[in-house]
Amino acid sequence: MGPVVVKLGSSIVVDEQGEVRRDVVARVCDELVELHRDGGSVILVTSGAIARGMGVMQIPMRPRSVDELQAASAVGQGKLYQVYDELLRARGVPSAQVLLTFFDMSARTHYLNARQTLRKLLDWRLIPVINENDTTTTDEISFGNNDFLAAQVAILLGAELLLLLTDAAGLFTADPRQRPDAQLVGEVRSFDSLAGLDIGYASSPLGSGGMRSKVVAAEMATAAGIPTVITSGLDAGTILRAAAGQPVGTRFAAQEGRYSSFKLWLKYAKPARGRVLVDAGAARALREGGTSLLPVGVVGVRGEFDAGDAVEIAHDSEAVGKGISNYSAGELRRVRGLKSGEVRRVLPRATEEAVHRDYFVLA
Repeated sequence: MGPVVVKLGSSIVVDEQGEVRRDVVARVCDELVELHRDGGSVILVTSGAIARGMGVMQIPMRPRSVDELQAASAVGQGKLYQVYDELLRARGVPSAQVLLTFFDMSARTHYLNARQTLRKLLDWRLIPVINENDTTTTDEISFGNNDFLAAQVAILLGAELLLLLTDAAGLFTADPRQRPDAQLVGEVRSFDSLAGLDIGYASSPLGSGGMRSKVVAAEMATAAGIPTVITSGLDAGTILRAAAGQPVGTRFAAQEGRYSSFKLWLKYAKPARGRVLVDAGAARALREGGTSLLPVGVVGVRGEFDAGDAVEIAHDSEAVGKGISNYSAGELRRVRGLKSGEVRRVLPRATEEAVHRDYFVLA
């Protein structure tokens, strides 16, 4: 069985003054240790470093500039992990701090190295405590929030369950703080069923995520066959109940027709460096036929990229998918619209496919 990945939102970890909610974190550690002692593997993804740094520095509002966010994270990161380490060691379980950046997931070799490291820590029976390395990340290479990071870690390790803990009981039909008649959604089997629901509400002014980001994280994980639960981290027993499959919060069922781990990495973690415009025939073949993209179907190239970079593939301004290009932007501009024989005369060593079907995923 795969590990259970538990993600704690900032509102669970830190109070409005930026102080660690030690009683809540201690209870969470109790439940994690219980899962661990029953023979399971547990990974904790935590938010709260920036909020903790804000508390230490007495910053009243969450910063917006990258340098201030990085500085606040640098202040809070070590202090936050120290709390987890002390609480887990007091319960007889060692931990390890792991800081990941978006680059660690978007570069395939780093992705595989991160998987090997985390697997070894689990083999050693430690509980990894993961956060995004906000002190070095930028807007261009950021997960955006730890919901997406937790989903990527779950996919990376083939988790048994992804558990997203927040200060709400789960996903509601509307913001329950604004709409008293909002109903808890107990189970989601199809994301189409969420159409029309107001799920854009934020959970806390301390964090960067909201309910929408948690639903997207659930979509990412369930596409890999990993059931996901969004529930309250302020209520005792929710981790153990969710891990046991009992009704708690909102459970998202694993989706059928799941993608491979490589295609999930490509879809959600690999940033597109350019855009390739294709004709109607190529778009239809990619969507319906599962074919590769050949240069003859390319009608335009936007941006600059190298061979091996990911590119968005689009038709009439509508995204078709994303794939790994076998050509640089300059090469593809030279051979766009050409048949295979003509391509070889222009680029004798070029591959036949601009994007191979094994390295392509639909939008």
